[in-house]
Amino acid sequence: MKRIAAAFILFTRLPIWKFVDIPEKAYSTTVVFWPLTGWITGGCTAILLYLLAMAIPMMPAVATAIIFKLLLTGALHEDGLADFCDGFGGGRDREGILRIMKDSHIGTYGVIGLICHYILVVGLLSSLSPLLAATSILAADPFAKFCASQLTNYLPYARPEGAKNKISYSKMTLWQFMLNLAFGGITLIPLGLAGPGLLLSIIFPTISLIVLMRMMKCRICGYTGDCCGATYLICEDSMIFGIILILGLCNLY
Repeated sequence: MKRIAAAFILFTRLPIWKFVDIPEKAYSTTVVFWPLTGWITGGCTAILLYLLAMAIPMMPAVATAIIFKLLLTGALHEDGLADFCDGFGGGRDREGILRIMKDSHIGTYGVIGLICHYILVVGLLSSLSPLLAATSILAADPFAKFCASQLTNYLPYARPEGAKNKISYSKMTLWQFMLNLAFGGITLIPLGLAGPGLLLSIIFPTISLIVLMRMMKCRICGYTGDCCGATYLICEDSMIFGIILILGLCNLY
């Protein structure tokens, strides 16, 4: 239970740390439970969006729900996306990319990356019905976190000095991977009930993960925490995009 609590402390702003004393070693496996935190962040966001859409237009309902999610996560993943875009956009070599990503200042590429992310996610979700938009968030949040957590299984940590937060993630054992997959995949069930063909949308975050892992391996020989956050958001956006594309191709949109 302390390992689960450690994941919620690390990946959300829930004040669990006030009630549970977490040993440092518990944080090494928090990535296994990262998709589980998506049940809370994605679930609460989906519920809020659906309720708001009953009273106000869809776009402000989506925007408000996304802001709520930001508060719930402390913009942890958005910080990673901004640093990722700055590093890979402005860095010429491995050392340059890692140096830029470590810098706390945001640059042009980071700003553009965040703007594109929010334009895309708000635009995509606003084009869906309230129920399907909520279902899409519920499915995409945990599954995208499952995808992003695979970076720790297939790539080494890129910085020789270790992580900025001093947390070193362990490679998952088989049972940990199965648990990670279960946490990321179980929320796909409501999406499948909404339309079995919509489950094909998992192809899009999977492809995004493969492309991003290839880029990280070639350019920095591994991953960082910023890479994990960026991968999660890109996979989430691509899955929602896939849902809308499938609806359009099936003339259901």
